[in-house]
Amino acid sequence: MGDVTRDELAGRLGDPALTILDVRTAEEYAGELGAPCDPRQGHVPGARNLDVAELMGMSAHEIRAAVGAEPGAEVIAYCHSGGRSAIACSLLRAAGFEATNYVGSWHEWSHDPSLPGELRD
Repeated sequence: MGDVTRDELAGRLGDPALTILDVRTAEEYAGELGAPCDPRQGHVPGARNLDVAELMGMSAHEIRAAVGAEPGAEVIAYCHSGGRSAIACSLLRAAGFEATNYVGSWHEWSHDPSLPGELRD
């Protein structure tokens, strides 16, 4: 399965058939702690937060419950720069999801002021 681009993700915001999963820490998701190279802190609108470190300790059944979607559902995962979300996608696929990685992740998203966000400047 290929990766999703910034424009593809932006075009899918609000799509009820899609789960957007931010796999960074809760502090990064909330905009309380982020990389200094990002001009904005926070998360993509509508994204749910599930730290990849938590995912790694879960069974497939626990992952499905934590994501809150049925097997086969479409999930786009992102982190800061695509590494943690690549790991998350492998775990999500193993749990039965159609998981795609947004490689540009928050680093790319935060640099485009035209993109909406639930964030802190």
